[in-house]
Amino acid sequence: MASLETNTMREELRLLVDHIPEGDVPVACKILRALMDPVELALLNAPEDDEPLSEHELAVLEEADRRERSGEPLISHEEMMREYGRSGQER
Repeated sequence: MASLETNTMREELRLLVDHIPEGDVPVACKILRALMDPVELALLNAPEDDEPLSEHELAVLEEADRRERSGEPLISHEEMMREYGRSGQER
């Protein structure tokens, strides 16, 4: 086992996790989950979005990819707000 004194705290934590006996892994997971930010934990546990993209969404993504590949600037926030009828000043 490497010296714990020469590692950063995160490296030490990774090292410790790698050496937890298999039977203790569920308890360690429960403890680490309790320490996580609840929003980040919810995002990690959220199901993958499986809703298919619409034809419009696919076209928009293809256009953005094309613009990015060609070096064209992508649509600005102000352009997007104008397109949807907002001035961008509302909050």
